[in-house]
Amino acid sequence: MAAHHRQNTAGRRKVQVSYVIRDEVEKYNRNGVNALQLDPALNRLFTAGRDSIIRIWSVNQHKQDPYIASMEHHTDWVNDIVLCCNGKTLISASSDTTVKVWNAHKGFCMSTLRTHKDYVKALAYAKDKELVASAGLDRQIFLWDVNTLTALTASNNTVTTSSLSGNKDSIYSLAMNQLGTIIVSGSTEKVLRVWDPRTCAKLMKLKGHTDNVKALLLNRDGTQCLSGSSDGTIRLWSLGQQRCIATYRVHDEGVWALQVNDAFTHVYSGGRDRKIYCTDLRNPDIRVLICEEKAPVLKMELDRSADPSPAIWVATTKSTVNKWTLKGIHNFRASGDYDNDCTNPITPLCTQPDQVIKGGASIIQCHILNDKRHILTKDTNNNVAYWDVLKMLTITLDESDCFAAWVSAKDAGFSSPDGSDPKLNLGGLLLQALLEYWPRTHVNPIDEEENEVNHVNGEQENRVQKGNGYFQVPPHTPVIFGEAGGRTLFRLLCRDSGGETESMLLNETVPQWVIDITVDKNMPKFNKIPFYLQPHASSGAKTLKKDRLSASDMLQVRKVMEHVYEKIINLDNESQTTSSSNNEKPGEQEKEEDIAVLAEEKIELLCQDQVLDPNMDLRTVKHFIWKSGGDLTLHYRQKST
Repeated sequence: MAAHHRQNTAGRRKVQVSYVIRDEVEKYNRNGVNALQLDPALNRLFTAGRDSIIRIWSVNQHKQDPYIASMEHHTDWVNDIVLCCNGKTLISASSDTTVKVWNAHKGFCMSTLRTHKDYVKALAYAKDKELVASAGLDRQIFLWDVNTLTALTASNNTVTTSSLSGNKDSIYSLAMNQLGTIIVSGSTEKVLRVWDPRTCAKLMKLKGHTDNVKALLLNRDGTQCLSGSSDGTIRLWSLGQQRCIATYRVHDEGVWALQVNDAFTHVYSGGRDRKIYCTDLRNPDIRVLICEEKAPVLKMELDRSADPSPAIWVATTKSTVNKWTLKGIHNFRASGDYDNDCTNPITPLCTQPDQVIKGGASIIQCHILNDKRHILTKDTNNNVAYWDVLKMLTITLDESDCFAAWVSAKDAGFSSPDGSDPKLNLGGLLLQALLEYWPRTHVNPIDEEENEVNHVNGEQENRVQKGNGYFQVPPHTPVIFGEAGGRTLFRLLCRDSGGETESMLLNETVPQWVIDITVDKNMPKFNKIPFYLQPHASSGAKTLKKDRLSASDMLQVRKVMEHVYEKIINLDNESQTTSSSNNEKPGEQEKEEDIAVLAEEKIELLCQDQVLDPNMDLRTVKHFIWKSGGDLTLHYRQKST
C-alpha cells in the first residue's frame, strides 16, 4: 500500500517499537527453513525461514564458506520464496502479512506489498507469463504481474491486483502451471479449489483428502495435479475428469513437501516422518527410500541440472539444509529396475548428504533478571547466554511499560560528566539510541530559534546532541515499528534512519509517544506508587491512623526505613540534630549517612510478613511480594538487640 496508508494506520492503532539483538552478520539459518529456491545458472541457493532472513549460498562445492549474503526486511517467518525473471527477481511471503519484491542478484528489497491481512503462507509462479500468486490465512489469493512489481519503489508502491475468492478456510499451499492457465489452492478445508487466473473464474472443487492440503504441484499444461496432505497421502488428480485418479500411501505421517521430475512421472515426497521417497506415479509399488533426515521435512528443491545424477536439496524444522545426490536412481526412474528391492524399501539409497549448509542454534527459553536489564537464554544446543538489553532476541517496547525501568546512573554503570548520580529511564534512553541517526532527533525544537541566532565566528554553534549521551546501540541493529499485536509498518537498520527515503517513512510511522522522547527530549516522569506504613503486629505498637503515603516507584526500601527511623520511631533524633547544628560538628551529608546506617541497624521493613531487602524498590515490592489488589501496605518493627 502507499505510504499514506501507514500514516493513517499508525494514527489509529497503538504502535510498538521493537529491536533485534544480533551479530552484524548472521551467517547461519536459525530454527526451521521453510523455503528453498535454486538458481542453477549462478550456482546459488536461496533459503528462507523462521528467523525472518533470506540467505544466499554458493552451491559450488569448491568454496569453503558457502555463505554469500543476507536479505533482511521481513519481521516474522518467511514462509515461501520464488525466483522470477530468470533469477533476477525474488518474491517472498511472510507471516508479517507482507509480500516483498527483491533484487536477487544484489540482495536488496525493492518494494513491499501490504495487501494481505494475515500470514502469507504460499506463493505460486507461472514462468511463461511472469505471473505470481500469493495466499495465506486471510483466505485470499492475489495475482501479481512481476514486471509491474519490479517497477515499484519503497515510497511509491501502490499496486492494483486481481484476486480469487471463494476459499472457506486458511490457505497453506498454492500451485500454478508454467503457462499461467490454472491455479490450485489447498487449505484446512481439505479440498482443492481450482481457478483460471486469466478470467479469475472458479473452475472446480476437488474432494478426497481428510486433512490439511500442505503441498501442490501442476504439470506444464495444467491437466494434472499432485497434492500432499497431513492425512499422510499423496493424490494425483485429473483436472479434465475433475477427480482423483490415484492415491499413494507412501508415508506413515503427514506429507508436507513435494517435487516432481519434468516428465511428471516420478514424485519426490517428504514430511513429518522425516523420510524422503521417490515414487513412480505409473506404478506406485515401485518406490525407493532416498534418505532419512534428522527432523520433519518442510521443503525440497530438485536440482535438475546436476550431472549425471539429479540431486535434491532438503530443508527441515532444524536449521541445517542438506543436498542429497540421487546416484543410481536414474536407472530406477528410467526403467523401473533398481539394485535393491524397491517394492519394499527399507534401506535408504543415501546415508550421507553430498553437501551441507550448516545452521545455527535458536533460542528456546529466556528469563528476565530482577535488574530488568539482563536476560538469560538457552538455545537448541543447550548453550546458556547472558544478554544486556541495552547492547543488543527481539525486544518490544510499547507505551504502557517501556518507561517502567528507572535506575540510578551509578547502579547502571554509567558515569555522569559532573559526578552526579541522576535517575535514568532505560526505556527512554534506549529509544533515543535506536533513533540516533534520524535527523529529526538531532536538534531540540525548543533550542531551534536560539540556534538560528547563536553564531560563533560567523558560523552556527554546533549544539546538536545525537543519541542519549550515555550509550549507543550497534548501527546494524534492526528497528521495527508495528501495530500492537498486528502488522509491521516499517523496518530498517538503525544506521539507515538518516537516509532520505527512511527519514520520510519514519516521519509517517513513528508514534507520538516516541517523538516526545526522541525529538522533543521530554523524558517520562517518575511513576508514583501509593502505600501505607503500619507497625508490625509483633512490635506491640498501636496501629496508626491510616495515612496514605505516595512516593516514586523507584524509591528504595532503605529510604522508607530512614523515614520510619526519623519521623515515626523517635530516637532522640531532634536532640541529636540540635546539638549537631549548635556545635557545627558533622556535615549534612555525614548526618544523612549516619541516619541511613542507624536505620538499617535498628529497623526492619516487612511486606506480607517477608523482610525486605533495603536495595529493593517499591515497584518490585508491589509486583513480586505484595501481589494483591488495593494499596501496598508495609509494616515496620525494631530489630531485637
